[in-house]
Amino acid sequence: MATKLMIKSDWCKGCGYCVKACPRDALSLGRETNLAGYNYVVCDHEKCIQCGMCYTACPDYVFTIEEEGGAK
Repeated sequence: MATKLMIKSDWCKGCGYCVKACPRDALSLGRETNLAGYNYVVCDHEKCIQCGMCYTACPDYVFTIEEEGGAK
């Protein structure tokens, strides 16, 4: 089954560490803000290869890689 990068946007503080770590430039800071007032990261799923570099770089555990259709 295919996997997809999931982002907990409410946890994101917009630090950009994941954006810098992404080898495929699949991540960027979006224009919208979360409830805490931070611009949160968004993913271009066409570019994302689910390598986990964002997960490794993120200090706030924003990312998970899940099977499409929900976690199993």
